[in-house]
Amino acid sequence: MDRGTERETLPGRGAGDDVVLEHTAAGRVPLAVILVDRAGLVSHWSRGARRLFGVTKEEAIGQTAVDLLPVSGALPDDEDTGSQGVFAHYDGLGPDLESSLDGRLSYPAAGRARLTVPERDRVDVLWWAYPLVGPGQERLLVLAADAGGLRQDLPGTDGAFERIAPGFALHTDFPGADELARRLPEILPSMSVGESARIVGQVLELGYPVLEFSQNERVPVTPDWGVARRAERRARRERAALAAAEGLPLPEDAADEGEDLEYVAVRERLEFLNEVSGRIGTSLDLAQTIIEVSKAVVPKFTDVAGTYLREQVVAGEGFPDGVPDTTTMWHRVALEHTDEPGRWDDVVPVGEAMPFPAHTPFFQCMTSGDPVLVPRISEQMGHMIASQFEKRDIRPLITGRSMLVVPLKARNVVLGFMILLRHPERVEFNDMDRVTGAELAARAGLVLDNARMYTYQESVAETLQDSMLPHIPPRMAGCDIATRYLPGTLLGRVGGDWFDSVKLPGARTALVVGDVMGHGLNSAAMMGQLRTAVQTMAAMDLPPAQLLRNLDDLAQRLGDSYLATCLYVVYDPIAGELHLANAGHIPPVIVHAGDGRSELLDLPTGAPIGVGGVPFEAIRVRVEPGDRLVMCTDGLVEVRGEDIGVGLATLSESAAHPAASMDDACDTIIRSLNTRGGRKDDVALLMARLNGIEPDDVAEWRLTSDPAEAGRARAAVGEQLHEWGLARLADTTALLAGELVTNAVRHSGSRGITLRLVRGDTLLCEVDDDDPTLPSLLAAGPDAEFGRGLHVVGVLAREWGASRTTTGKTVWFELTLPRR
Repeated sequence: MDRGTERETLPGRGAGDDVVLEHTAAGRVPLAVILVDRAGLVSHWSRGARRLFGVTKEEAIGQTAVDLLPVSGALPDDEDTGSQGVFAHYDGLGPDLESSLDGRLSYPAAGRARLTVPERDRVDVLWWAYPLVGPGQERLLVLAADAGGLRQDLPGTDGAFERIAPGFALHTDFPGADELARRLPEILPSMSVGESARIVGQVLELGYPVLEFSQNERVPVTPDWGVARRAERRARRERAALAAAEGLPLPEDAADEGEDLEYVAVRERLEFLNEVSGRIGTSLDLAQTIIEVSKAVVPKFTDVAGTYLREQVVAGEGFPDGVPDTTTMWHRVALEHTDEPGRWDDVVPVGEAMPFPAHTPFFQCMTSGDPVLVPRISEQMGHMIASQFEKRDIRPLITGRSMLVVPLKARNVVLGFMILLRHPERVEFNDMDRVTGAELAARAGLVLDNARMYTYQESVAETLQDSMLPHIPPRMAGCDIATRYLPGTLLGRVGGDWFDSVKLPGARTALVVGDVMGHGLNSAAMMGQLRTAVQTMAAMDLPPAQLLRNLDDLAQRLGDSYLATCLYVVYDPIAGELHLANAGHIPPVIVHAGDGRSELLDLPTGAPIGVGGVPFEAIRVRVEPGDRLVMCTDGLVEVRGEDIGVGLATLSESAAHPAASMDDACDTIIRSLNTRGGRKDDVALLMARLNGIEPDDVAEWRLTSDPAEAGRARAAVGEQLHEWGLARLADTTALLAGELVTNAVRHSGSRGITLRLVRGDTLLCEVDDDDPTLPSLLAAGPDAEFGRGLHVVGVLAREWGASRTTTGKTVWFELTLPRR
């Protein structure tokens, strides 16, 4: 049948539903396509199946597959098969098909069967069974073809068709042929880019799926139709045994027993590859995957397995395109062997990185991307390999052994390679081992690349998350702070939870905890915008309710795709007071220092940020020195299937436990709530110990806009510092305070100026005025009349800054207290 012959097409592309198989030289043969669902019933029966098996589609659909396909029951040559007409002799591979139909096999199988069809002679059938994995009901795809038709219609295959094997290319209606051709080798690692481009071009040109036969390709699933039937093999073995018992010459067909050995060898290798595939890739952890790959081949396939990966793969990074060269560094990441313990450890330790010279078989493997087989390592080659290990002599470990070097590839990029060695007394590697090793390496390469990409993406996600989370100092004015962040257990490890603290005028501190609903980069990006907005508005000293109102307006302008909860607290250590506002967040916990009692604060919940049009309320709560404030996101207390009240109760109870430090207190809370199981969300936890500032540690003066007030300020500051026992700081503090007061006198209005000193962990000096314009450093030259004051402050102060307030601005500086 040539290519000009009329052909039927698939459903959706014409009137029929046949699939044809096509030889690259010429000719096509009808292919039976049968789908079996998870109940073992036939759900699809093509025209090719009707022609081959003599059963119509209407008779086949819904019938039990084992009743229609030749899987069991060898019948006499002249016996009719009844109304179905499909059973006949099989060659011994039938039970594999039966296992597939029964769902007992999870890997592809193939074979040959002879059947008797009504009104036709006996038909020699080749079949393939492919288990299907996916959300649909179909469990198995069965393909079958007339072996006689193959022999007759495929020119040039006489006597050679027993070695052909199928490769699939699925027709797809989209213009990205180049992309499809590029991605096919990822699915079929043994296929070259050029071969995949030819197949894709052929499929798109013909417009229907192609089952292509290749006389050269070696794939794990090929019909073993060159092997005689099991009954015949068993009879040969019986005749040979009888002849041997009677002292007679062996029958001529006893030589065919070699075919049995070849069959067993192939089956063993397929089973080995299937076993290896099940043992590798159980996780996306790169280190665990490396160990799995190494352990999978020792000792069944080799006695020594050394795994080398490119430096960038180990680091979870990308690397430049192109072939590796003699400067490429390769890390020895695993070494498995059956020798005595420690024999390899000192000579070739795991973790060592080294390049490989161009004259070595390792370089040949990594540059060509093909396995390199050395049947026996000679003394000369052993010396050549050992020369790159400097003072370590590895020749006793490798000389005389058989070696196979296989590349670990993915997407046509060599990620690394494996060095496989067999003991001298073991049979050396052969061409079949080379093919097996290549298939093993192809599967391992894809698994390693998946782990590498996951490691890289996880690293990027963690870096992004870390960059968005602030590094909060452990001590602020009048309070100590400790924080914890736990990424969610979902893939990606990026979420929208955050915490923050902002220094406010008057020695106050703003404490913030928020949570953007959802996961992933979009939520993290939204979190970053909201966190920046909170910092900006907090620096303006907006009241908590007004800040949340402005944040809600901003979220509305950014879009309505995301919602966020936020708890904003301002702690005034001088007044001993919390000023709180809540936007849909879980309430905070207060742990009272006096009696150790903990309680959830009862405050207006408010609507989440982004809802829009909802007012926010703020309340004030008195606190005592030593009280602790605990703020967290719902990921800590909420577990799927459990009332959130249980988590809040556990939070309150665990927060009240005594702890030696703030960090220990945070760890106690995390341990209590993180062991319940079921947590998938991110967790942000902020704890503040509210130490307060005693009134005796605060001094404040009201000044007028008179220029003479700068001198008065310097005198008052010096006197107060002597009274506090800080005479060593008196001159510097007086000088800097005078500069700030001078600037305030020059720019303020009639409301006056406030000078404040606060003694805490540092010495804080603040100057308030009613001018909202923030000061800035100027380029003060030798003859400049203005600008030197802030330069002096910047040089002598530990830290300084300015922020707007509701009535103007505050300019401040800090000095480090002298050691006592």
